[in-house]
Amino acid sequence: MAVDMTTTIPVGANQASQQTSKTAVDYQSFLKLLIAEMKNQDPTKPMDSTQYVAQLATFSQVEQSVQTNTKLDQIMQSSALSQADALIGRSITSADGKTTGTVASVTLSSSGLIAVLQDGTQVPVGAGMSIKPAA
Repeated sequence: MAVDMTTTIPVGANQASQQTSKTAVDYQSFLKLLIAEMKNQDPTKPMDSTQYVAQLATFSQVEQSVQTNTKLDQIMQSSALSQADALIGRSITSADGKTTGTVASVTLSSSGLIAVLQDGTQVPVGAGMSIKPAA
């Protein structure tokens, strides 16, 4: 079973878009609050504009960090799918050496990759396992 990378939706794609839109809402709320404070300030005690610029810059940095983390998560998920695709059709041996077989499919779960052998046996993909071209 081949995994078509052009049509596979990354795991957690909805989470990333929800987090990005939440960040955008928070950023828009901050800007609205800033404008409201500037409109309603006491003319005898004007606010310090440098503090607001500093707050805006800090908030912008936080927003960029969140977006960067979201993109990194997407890259890691895409990498996991590529690794899963590369296992299909190969012979694997579990880390304990008790299970050997040819990979028929791979499942990507929250706990990692799980190789499903042709006989239906599920083998967690991890350190210590052996991967070879199918005989």
